[in-house]
Amino acid sequence: MAPLKKSKKDSNKLKKIKAKNKKNKSINVVPVENKGTECDWWDSFWHKNSSTPGSGVPSDEEEGFKYFFRASKKTFDYICSLVREDLISRPPSGLINIEGRLLSVEKQVAIALRRLASGESQVSVGASFGVGQSTVSQVTWRFIEALEERAKHHLKWPEPSEMDIIKSEFEQSFGLPNCCGAIDATHIIMTLPAIQTSDDWCDQESNYSMLLQGIVDSEMRFLDIVTGWPGGMTTSRLFKCSGFYKLCESGDRLNGNVKMVSEGAEVREYILGGFGYPLLPWLITPYEGEDLSDPMLDFNAVHETASSVAVKAFSQLKGGWRILNKVMWRPDKQKLPSIILVCCLLHNIIIDCGDKLHPDVAVSGHHDPGYEGQSCKQIESVGRLMRGKLTKHLQTTKKEGSMNMIV
Repeated sequence: MAPLKKSKKDSNKLKKIKAKNKKNKSINVVPVENKGTECDWWDSFWHKNSSTPGSGVPSDEEEGFKYFFRASKKTFDYICSLVREDLISRPPSGLINIEGRLLSVEKQVAIALRRLASGESQVSVGASFGVGQSTVSQVTWRFIEALEERAKHHLKWPEPSEMDIIKSEFEQSFGLPNCCGAIDATHIIMTLPAIQTSDDWCDQESNYSMLLQGIVDSEMRFLDIVTGWPGGMTTSRLFKCSGFYKLCESGDRLNGNVKMVSEGAEVREYILGGFGYPLLPWLITPYEGEDLSDPMLDFNAVHETASSVAVKAFSQLKGGWRILNKVMWRPDKQKLPSIILVCCLLHNIIIDCGDKLHPDVAVSGHHDPGYEGQSCKQIESVGRLMRGKLTKHLQTTKKEGSMNMIV
């Protein structure tokens, strides 16, 4: 018997059913939060990675978590909350582990943090989580894009009320009135394919590198950064290319109230910088030369101690997020600034959340080993006058302190 002939109506109905089934099928493969797998990723990771002989992993599980991801579990959850919506709303294909289960947001964040914190290869990081190299690459970049957008409020120039606290902390800690921060710069070293090499990217130590400049407060929190510029630039040139410099020169930054100091002298807002920076009315550098007076030497000693917060901040940044401290293998120069920015954001988030990194995390020695300090000869007369006022103020407070001790 010949098969019954389908009517046009039945055929259309069948097509609709197939289309509906196809649509439902496509929905079912979208990665969603799987509450059954959110907790077990850590148990599996800890069991797999905590018992390696000589690894230095703390035996305490809570400290171990911070060792691997730089953040406490509470701060880790906060980071997850920042990026959760983005990681769920834009799910790529293939984010599964070797057992075929979808990766939770928590595991994705853990993979990205571990990659940034350790600087290990994608293959090595993937092996520790049971995922492939491509998954580590995809997860890390999606996390970087999300945090770059969602954590902007953790790296911004302070409001006047916030700046008053920063200035007070600098004065209480170092005796410097109206000081708003300290500035420094570091090199992010990389290898480049031959077709991308140029003298611009080759720095003074014959490394290919990208520069990062940052201004920090007394708690080593980054207040302003600029990156993306080639390592062949001098520190002073990088500084003058920054938006911060242009804002200060136009009077739109470091424009808060002046402060009356010793003998009625007025001191405006300023930041501290090393020899590689120009001496400006709002950027104070140390005295140079061999025949310096005792007050000048005293000022330099205070300046060095206070400005060391920037040196320590970069040492902490590169130690905490070691991807910045290792030679990057052929990075995308268009994406590298985003990686650097996100590491700075994570550095600030840890401080803002009250976490304390282990002292051994910071890189030992200087954050830019092998690089000789540069010297900028630009000295503005108003800057020299400002430095003189601060020098005199320090001498006055020093004498007053000595008198109080005698009394």
